[in-house]
Amino acid sequence: MTKTKRNFLIALIIILVVVFSTYSFFKGTYNTFVSLDEAVAGSWAQVENQLQRRYDLIPNLVETVKGYAGHEKSVFIDVTNARSKVGGAGNVSEKIKANNQLTTALSRLLVVVERYPELKANQNFIRLQDELAGTENRIAVERRRYNETVKTYNIKIRSFPANLLAGMYGFDKAAFFEAPEVAKAVPKIKF
Repeated sequence: MTKTKRNFLIALIIILVVVFSTYSFFKGTYNTFVSLDEAVAGSWAQVENQLQRRYDLIPNLVETVKGYAGHEKSVFIDVTNARSKVGGAGNVSEKIKANNQLTTALSRLLVVVERYPELKANQNFIRLQDELAGTENRIAVERRRYNETVKTYNIKIRSFPANLLAGMYGFDKAAFFEAPEVAKAVPKIKF
């Protein structure tokens, strides 16, 4: 084998290794982005399942409370309006905002409940309140899982050199499910 043929063969092998490595990097990075993007979508779907459960439970809860606390009309209107905003929300950030408003309205409804001891003893109400508490716990778990998945995804698309490919492939940061501003305030306790 001549020196020229040997150098050509070495150059060809180096080029093939570089091409294969580059292909593997692009393919692996893209597939990772797709997997993480699907994981974010799947986590959000689980959050939505639990939010839908709460959404379906609210009318029964409101009707039960209405029977005891008819003059607390503004609270019922707030819950109903917040619930309709949840139903009309389009994208993830709108759904997060609408569900945060619903959470605030529900906490006001539960304050009304505290004023009516006979309502707290009603079996239908107790069952609905337990269902709501269980649903709220499920929502919290799914929100946490969603935020963990979003964190993993966002780290991957922002890390070098994958961030160069993320922009090229059109992968954008996902939104976290954040607590409403009301939840961040320190509660006032009065005796």
